[in-house]
Amino acid sequence: MQPTPLTYSDIGVRHGFFTRRGGVSKGIHAGLNCGFGSDDKTEAVSRNRQRVAAALSVNADNLVTVHQIHSADVIPVTTAWKRGEAPRGDAMVSNTPGIALGILTADCTPVLFADTRAGVIGAAHAGWRGALDGVLEATVGAMADLGAARRRITAVVGPCIAQASYEVGPEFKAAFMDCSAGHGEFFQPSVRDGHHQFDLAGFVMHRLAKLGLGAHHDLALDTYADAQAFYSYRRSCHRDEADYGRQISAITLATMEPS
Repeated sequence: MQPTPLTYSDIGVRHGFFTRRGGVSKGIHAGLNCGFGSDDKTEAVSRNRQRVAAALSVNADNLVTVHQIHSADVIPVTTAWKRGEAPRGDAMVSNTPGIALGILTADCTPVLFADTRAGVIGAAHAGWRGALDGVLEATVGAMADLGAARRRITAVVGPCIAQASYEVGPEFKAAFMDCSAGHGEFFQPSVRDGHHQFDLAGFVMHRLAKLGLGAHHDLALDTYADAQAFYSYRRSCHRDEADYGRQISAITLATMEPS
């Protein structure tokens, strides 16, 4: 089985929100695990990434990911780097054909961006901390530095943990409320006293809506609830598993082929 990524036609360039289907990893990493940071076999992860690159029609060496640290740091990409030399950050932008920007997730939100007229793409890893600290705004700003126009950018929010699956404690909500009382709309009371269910995708969409983009869309898929399709850090913890895989979401400048 080859990878069959989820796509959104209005973004205009070749991309994919890859699921765990179509990979060679075994055991708890079974499927298309693309995270070298996992305990999976390096050879299996390399083969999985090769399959992703082939699906995007790019050279495997040109599929790049960063060392994600839950920050708002954006890396402009002109040439690929070797494994082990990835810069630290949580987003990338590029106007270089042949480069594919990849984001690894296992509950956090992957967001892909494109301004097809300017030939500028972006990819962001938006966990709750990065989203709160401004990684989405920083990504769009870096795209603008490369010639993109906000009104022409399309952003797509990929699979992440849904509100029904994301229970958080009081200190988590306090971090958001300290920034803005309006953030309360993204929390619903949980069955446990003092706990809440957090709407990560809703918060990300809210931040995107304030950026003046041409369009922004949420695929509305829950990584926690669908173990056949997605890896999930939280589900792995609840199952007391020793490790977890990472799915990849990637974008490149080649124009999408008609479906």
